[in-house]
Amino acid sequence: MISCGEASGDLYAGALATELRRRVPGVEIFGFGGPRLKAAGGDLLGEFSRFSVTGLTEALRVLPRSFAMLRRLIDVARDRRPDVFVPIDFPDFNFRLMAGLRQLGIPTVYYVSPQLWAWRPGRIESIKTAVDRMLVIFPFEEAIYREAGVDVRFVGHPLVDLAKAGQPRSSFLRDRGLVPDAPTVALLPGSRRNELEHTVPRMVAALPLIRAQVPDVQFMVACAPNIEDWQFAPLMTAGEGLNRPVLVHDRADDVIASADVAITASGTATVQCALHERPMVVVYRLSPLTYRLGKPFVKVDTYAMPNLVAGSRIVPELIQDDFTPERVAAETVTLLTDRRRHAQTREALRRVREQLGASGASGRAADAVLEVARGAKPASE
Repeated sequence: MISCGEASGDLYAGALATELRRRVPGVEIFGFGGPRLKAAGGDLLGEFSRFSVTGLTEALRVLPRSFAMLRRLIDVARDRRPDVFVPIDFPDFNFRLMAGLRQLGIPTVYYVSPQLWAWRPGRIESIKTAVDRMLVIFPFEEAIYREAGVDVRFVGHPLVDLAKAGQPRSSFLRDRGLVPDAPTVALLPGSRRNELEHTVPRMVAALPLIRAQVPDVQFMVACAPNIEDWQFAPLMTAGEGLNRPVLVHDRADDVIASADVAITASGTATVQCALHERPMVVVYRLSPLTYRLGKPFVKVDTYAMPNLVAGSRIVPELIQDDFTPERVAAETVTLLTDRRRHAQTREALRRVREQLGASGASGRAADAVLEVARGAKPASE
């Protein structure tokens, strides 16, 4: 049984399910997820598209649906008796689910650690109680769990294999009516609907400021698979004729690899940018109430994963009140025009890439999951 609650988790779930089937062709996989898990043969009892939000206040709106889905998943698990449960990140939902499955005696292998090193570190007590094995994808996470006495494996980041461009820059841009040699900026405003509400308007306001200093600049928008086009409408009308951003579906890696600089919401996309060694401006904003409520619990002074892995601020972060069109434009223009800074940033991102592990993370995760699943079965089976 697998449970994931957002586009990145669904990507990892699909890759994990594929590797499980490669090792055990008859394996039965079911649970909660999205199109990638379904395409890999997962029997979905629910899809996350109506549940995935960020922020404390935003989460309140989906609580009734979340509790109904939790009850359904636990009831089905009671009937189908999975050999192992694999929650993938999405802690506010998955912690409740794994507690319910623990009462049924179902072992848990947690894949992709919640960011408890960043905030609410007390959650590690729940993990010690309910998780049989933790699979982490960032190198610095392993020591945190080992010191707490949790069975932990660093399997590497699945995006090392998954973040691949499918087409050369020149043909990818040309196919979309863009100029291969022109300065190109990738826009990655997020994969959750409420993220876009805060991110898109400020990106829109930054575009003419960038164009004023780099007149031949062109923009591409990477559309997450669970987001509808109308939510990008302000970006798609931000300019005239050839200056309007081009919306690209399901090709985020090609968008990133074909750009000179990315403006990206904080999250998994920052890791994709790092793997493509693409200089980026990281932005993020929550509702003011959510930010005020959550800020006292945050234990880090940097948010972007490339900066956390590097141990220093190698890419600019514009968070909450710092996320203004003027600041976004200034940082983006600098990365587009200052060749020395652009090259230094790419070199720093190359070092981050080296720390994310070798290829084969999804296969190593599958092996770790199967070890626990087989250990849970009676010897007679």
